[in-house]
Amino acid sequence: MRLLLCLLAALPLGAFDQSPFENPQSRTVLQLDPGKDNPRNSEGSFIKLKDGRVLFIYTGYFGTSGADDGAARLLSVESRDAGLTWSPPKIAIENHGRRNIMSVSLLRLKSGAIALFYLEKNSWLDCHVVMRTSADEAATWSQPVRVGQAPGYFVLNNDRVIQTSKGRLVVPLAFHRSRETDPDSSRSFDARAIAQWLISDDEGRTWAESASWWAMPVRSSSGLQEPGVVELSDGTLFSWARTDAGFQYGFRSKDGGRSWSSPEPTTLASPVSPASIRPIPGTVNLLCLHNDHSGTFPFTKGLRTPLVASVSKDGGRTWGGQRLLEADPDGWYCYTAIHFEGDAVLLAYCAGDSKKRSHLNHLRIRRVSLAWLTGS
Repeated sequence: MRLLLCLLAALPLGAFDQSPFENPQSRTVLQLDPGKDNPRNSEGSFIKLKDGRVLFIYTGYFGTSGADDGAARLLSVESRDAGLTWSPPKIAIENHGRRNIMSVSLLRLKSGAIALFYLEKNSWLDCHVVMRTSADEAATWSQPVRVGQAPGYFVLNNDRVIQTSKGRLVVPLAFHRSRETDPDSSRSFDARAIAQWLISDDEGRTWAESASWWAMPVRSSSGLQEPGVVELSDGTLFSWARTDAGFQYGFRSKDGGRSWSSPEPTTLASPVSPASIRPIPGTVNLLCLHNDHSGTFPFTKGLRTPLVASVSKDGGRTWGGQRLLEADPDGWYCYTAIHFEGDAVLLAYCAGDSKKRSHLNHLRIRRVSLAWLTGS
């Protein structure tokens, strides 16, 4: 036991804090703060294992830089009691990118295997998605295989990949064109993103681009960044992206992601910050976690606060039933992973402080009553 504790202490995995519960309906169950040689812990994704454990894999930065292009590997924690308590972190996948690996999506495939998607970031000209699979409940992983062969800088947000009811994998991507040719200069990166989707009908062995891709239809410095996708109860796919226009923009597909409607503003008022959306099990409704800047709750212009849960009963056309989860006016809450666990919902998100300039460095897991969150 002493040797195990020494080994855990030697890993640069940051502070490990199982915080006291705030209230019976919504409580923090894990706080992963930066520490020595671990400047940032950020976005991740959940998966339920066959023996009942809940596994969460996330991005853990090491060394001295917590910037988006700093060195990072994938770390994991697990819970054996439906998210009430969590194991200490351990290394899940070591860094193999020239810059880092980050932004995890976990998915149980219809074949029974677990798929792990994440970004391999090599330079300001080269960032792409890779996929691994596990046939032994995340004990071991296959070698990484590139998703899509086009060169360039592609962004897949965490907790985004889906497999439709017909078995198709859909990967929503933001493509960022290059302005210059220097791979080490951020000036080469164009923030104005183009939204596109990759699809696979053989669980990731081959991939095709959707026939549609879209740029922002109005003047914008952001374009259509960090898209996500869900399948609605009628089989329609709903996709969305963050923008600098004051709202998330949405797209719809009636053919399983092969073609998409033109982007239009949704009713989700927000800063330039991603929204996370999942279907609520056993219903036709959607749950959305976002920084609500509609005025329902006080907000600080330009900051990713407050963190609010909203519900849509009409396929993402309108949203209501807002629940306030985080309200610090200096807070920075984003990149939320959503996992339904019995009568609770596990939410994992960056929970930094803009005043202390620790925007994405702190990772929080919150366990929330499903009935309270959805008003049911």
